[in-house]
Amino acid sequence: MIPEDLVPPDCPYPIALGIDPGTRRTGWGALLLVPQTPRFVACGVLDLPARASVAVRLGKLLEELEQMLSRLRPSWVALEGAFSARNVQSALRIGEARGVVLGAVARRGIRIQEISPAAAKKAVIGHGGASKEQVARMMARLLEIELEGMADDATDALALAWSVAQRLRFEERVSSGI
Repeated sequence: MIPEDLVPPDCPYPIALGIDPGTRRTGWGALLLVPQTPRFVACGVLDLPARASVAVRLGKLLEELEQMLSRLRPSWVALEGAFSARNVQSALRIGEARGVVLGAVARRGIRIQEISPAAAKKAVIGHGGASKEQVARMMARLLEIELEGMADDATDALALAWSVAQRLRFEERVSSGI
């Protein structure tokens, strides 16, 4: 889990938290939104008990998310948007996990942006058809960190957080007339 002292209470910069939801594994990635370029805070996955019922897994997801939100104190959450899947059951399960995330974030009054996987890939790579490997390599390069061996769910979540950071930067430039 996330150390309690990862983000100092007096941190002057906002945090964007990306979440790639699932009922077996949920990826997350946090970025510090400093003026020059986003900085890596942490990323990982929440592995949920595979043999447990869906209700138990969703309850565990809620518990872990609430701890994460308390410790990271994000200003924005970037949630992977709904998508259509060939497997209806998989799409339903992802929708259930998204609902847990939406509820947990809304309860805390945190701003949320739902971002499609293609939009996140476009923000990171420049086109929406990038592979998960390309996203991971580019996130490592952009953040100047080593992500070799990191789960795809975590690097996808970092890409979601990066996408929010880019959108915020663009909105700031537009509002200041640059």
